[in-house]
Amino acid sequence: MKKIFYILITFIFAAFSMSSLANTEGEAMYSALGCASCHGVNGRSNDESIPSIAGKDVDWIVQQLEYFQSGERQNAYMNAMAPLAEGFERSIAEYLFIQDPQK
Repeated sequence: MKKIFYILITFIFAAFSMSSLANTEGEAMYSALGCASCHGVNGRSNDESIPSIAGKDVDWIVQQLEYFQSGERQNAYMNAMAPLAEGFERSIAEYLFIQDPQK
């Protein structure tokens, strides 16, 4: 029983560590790619013509990035920038999801 408890605790710790790593990676990529210059700090845009993406659904953000990458969705700036996020879509989306749009 004690062994199962330790295995469970180890698994939970690893899961939280991986989640934290993804959020750190997402924040780093959001910053490095310059996303904040348009979408605002933590995904909160100050420009009415550019959407705030803080708190948006993870799968929705990933899908939008993929649409811009493939050209299925058209916006000159995003079609140029989204390919730079390739491979980091989910971590960026997870970072943005945890941002409270009310702050």
